[in-house]
Amino acid sequence: MVDAALGLWALLDEMAENEPQKYRRLLRERRAEAERFCSCPEPRLCVRTLPAAGERRRGLHAACGPLFVNVCGWRRVPAPAEPRARIPVIAGPLEEVAGGEASYSIIDIAYNPDVLQRREENPEAMEHLIHLTLKFVEERCNLVLSHSYKIESFKLKGSPERMWQRLKGRQLPPPHLGQSTEKELMLHQLLHSIEAEDCSDAPVLLKEESVLQSKVQLIEEISSTEVPEELSTPAYEMTTVRDANNEPVRITLKVELPEVSSVSECDLRISKDDVIINVPEKYKLQVDLPELVDEETTTAVFNKGKGVLFITAPVAKPGQ
Repeated sequence: MVDAALGLWALLDEMAENEPQKYRRLLRERRAEAERFCSCPEPRLCVRTLPAAGERRRGLHAACGPLFVNVCGWRRVPAPAEPRARIPVIAGPLEEVAGGEASYSIIDIAYNPDVLQRREENPEAMEHLIHLTLKFVEERCNLVLSHSYKIESFKLKGSPERMWQRLKGRQLPPPHLGQSTEKELMLHQLLHSIEAEDCSDAPVLLKEESVLQSKVQLIEEISSTEVPEELSTPAYEMTTVRDANNEPVRITLKVELPEVSSVSECDLRISKDDVIINVPEKYKLQVDLPELVDEETTTAVFNKGKGVLFITAPVAKPGQ
């Protein structure tokens, strides 16, 4: 691998010197590819169905309640080469959520956003894609589903974080765009494309039943091939403010985010007993609060100049 890296550096240096326009074009293409790789899946619709009554293929334990299929668009999934070509798809594992009579199962299916966009403009084509998706889930999870389904009013069952975790595979972590020079970024991508061949899952092909078209097509399952990224834990300071009777009144949290330039980059989740801050590709922080707080009246202010996030959470009153 060291020899390969040195060879790539030499090629890049030669291209930059002798063919500067081609070199810059290649850098732009690699950066665009890196940005596509780092994109997050976007929920588009949620389909609810049930296992067929009395039907179960050998090899899978009994189902728990309804099955929710989260269909999302993800730029990491390539578009079909042509309209009648096989459709690439990334699928997460089937996850069962136990809850007594309210038990259910979830599976996440990701297509290229353009595939979904074209079918959203044609209800009949979208119905066909949903039918294909359910047949794919049957084959992949070794089960038999009911022929009826319902499109839920919400786009996602569960949380975006859980969907993201389920869709992850085994690939190398994406590059940090803000911390690499263009030359380093391209080298990282070229090396990554070599190594990814050794860690990607073999595609699984599923024949499409002819519903709208007479020509048989294929859905091709590909791997997201990614391991969980290593995110930095930002420095923080938490203080419990008390009144004259030494009773807790509010909790303040100061979080240093020096690489964040706008509050729009932060995903802030506050519950009664913890705070979660997620800045994609940069930071991840989960803090347990020493007191239960009133999340409805909690406030957050971001100081752009200092790169510091201030959170003030009033302590919940008894019985609240």
